[in-house]
Amino acid sequence: MSSRERRRILISATDRLVAIIAVYDACVLYPAPLRDLLVRLAMTGLFQAKWTDRILDECFRSILRDRPELTAQQLDRTRSLMIAAVRDCLVEEYEALNDGLHLPDPDDRHVLAAAIKSGAQIVVTSNLRDFPPEVLAAHGIEAISPDSFVERILDLDWRSVCSAVELQQDSLTRPKVTTTQLLAKLETQGLVRSVRRIRDLRIKEGFEDD
Repeated sequence: MSSRERRRILISATDRLVAIIAVYDACVLYPAPLRDLLVRLAMTGLFQAKWTDRILDECFRSILRDRPELTAQQLDRTRSLMIAAVRDCLVEEYEALNDGLHLPDPDDRHVLAAAIKSGAQIVVTSNLRDFPPEVLAAHGIEAISPDSFVERILDLDWRSVCSAVELQQDSLTRPKVTTTQLLAKLETQGLVRSVRRIRDLRIKEGFEDD
């Protein structure tokens, strides 16, 4: 499948009625390959991704702490690109909800508050223990892992997911990375079941390993 065909699939998906709203926690935006994929999936229009300035602050603060070779200016550019890529992604005026929420770690309340404010049904997080199901269920929200989330998007439209992966691979040029290598990296970042499904679909549909 050519890059033009993959882009056509993604563009056609944006005409869908968005019913799913998902808030991305900072921890799933921390690893660059996973962050890139989650943003690209949001660009398909299959769902509405949401985050807050505080979530991005937390994410990029951790990256700067752990990656001294990166600069604040580089991450500011990444931040701007993310916000430009996903329409209506920023949740605002949610802070007043914090005080009425109770989570194991009070510092996570802002994530749930953003989900409530935005009408989200899903919080995508790697820290499931910090978001007890019984607390979130009272607000019609569930916390799921990135792996489970990507599986759900595969169920909605697997072609758009595979196309997003291909476009992500196309963008990786320094150094050049094959789709097989990209999927292996995503697997190490927790996308175990979903990567297995993507591999199987790629084989079945005859995708090339660019």
